[in-house]
Amino acid sequence: MSDRLIRIERHGDEGTVAELVLDRPSAMNAVSTDMARALADACAQFAADTGVRAVVVTSSHEKAFCVGADLKERNSFSDADLVRQRPIARAAYTGVLEMPVPTIAAVDGFALGGGCEIALSCDIVVAGEKATLGLPEVSVGVIPGGGGTQLVTRRLGWSKAARMIFTCRRFTGVEAGEYGLVDEVVAAGTAREAALEMAAVVAKNSPVGLRNAKKAMRLGSDVDLRAGLEIEDACWRATAFSGDRAEGVAAFNEKRAPRWPGV
Repeated sequence: MSDRLIRIERHGDEGTVAELVLDRPSAMNAVSTDMARALADACAQFAADTGVRAVVVTSSHEKAFCVGADLKERNSFSDADLVRQRPIARAAYTGVLEMPVPTIAAVDGFALGGGCEIALSCDIVVAGEKATLGLPEVSVGVIPGGGGTQLVTRRLGWSKAARMIFTCRRFTGVEAGEYGLVDEVVAAGTAREAALEMAAVVAKNSPVGLRNAKKAMRLGSDVDLRAGLEIEDACWRATAFSGDRAEGVAAFNEKRAPRWPGV
């Protein structure tokens, strides 16, 4: 099987849903240095494309979403190599996390270590019932370094995150749903289909509204309520005087589907 590392597909009449496919099947999508660069580049491309309203992160491998860092590559690294590689790896995970449009992860098969972190960097995680998710890093002498210690704690709370990270527990998709690690559990092998359907619903909405709503949510999630409301107000103002707001109101009153200008 050939490895393209990252593949991009567009869906919908106007290509408003972008699918970012992890495409290194020979290594079950283990994140090598080259793949990290490709992932960061793809995220930057989507972030700059105002025609993209939602992104779905999927995998070309039927048995794995992503098994995490490429430990075979890491085994050949000197300490200096590891230091040089760190900013490249961070840029990949941060690229997913800071995507300005809504992101949905479609997880079937293994999502371990960095693979779990890529999924958790998305806004919504859809998992097949037989998926396997976990953060096993401390079992090999490292820690979750793609955002895992922060994202899991914010998603689950301290105690549940501590149990997950310290015990290296692996969750099935069903267990992950019960634990709060994923947001929707679907039949095995259907996560991609379900995520694309959800993204299509999201993409019908205002591009300006979607970006500013996500911005308000992200920036306001870790501040006190008063500061959060100020952030929300700034994002409201950035939306309220946009062409999308004018079109949305007109379309509602004319009982038709909006034709979003995206500005």
